[in-house]
Amino acid sequence: MHRFDDIINYGILGLLASMSILAVAVAVERYLTYRKIQPVDFRDKKELELELTKKLHLIATIGSNAPYIGLLGTVLGIMLTFYTMGMDGFLDTGKIMIGLALALKATAAGLIVAIPSIVLYNLLLRKVKVILLLWDIANGRKGI
Repeated sequence: MHRFDDIINYGILGLLASMSILAVAVAVERYLTYRKIQPVDFRDKKELELELTKKLHLIATIGSNAPYIGLLGTVLGIMLTFYTMGMDGFLDTGKIMIGLALALKATAAGLIVAIPSIVLYNLLLRKVKVILLLWDIANGRKGI
């Protein structure tokens, strides 16, 4: 049973931790980039937009997929619990509760990664929109 526990603990939770680190790293890099960008330095709005939206898809992808990876951990944890119950041939309430707790831990971890990732994505997307509006203002364009 411990081998399967390790797959969930180190596999699923490790993957979620890696995704979280990546999302935060990309968000910090984008934020620092946005602080340096001057909209007036770009003659073409599409070129500016390409620069601003670079790597944002990674944060969105992590935020939208982390709950599913957590759910995968939940399903594996529940399967492991039922498998152990079947192999032991009797119902041990303690083992059942431990298995279900492990399953729920994966779900919680998925949500803990997803929620901040989506918040970071939305904050950065708002910053992109503001910078693009500043470009429009600097180039004498009215709201479209």
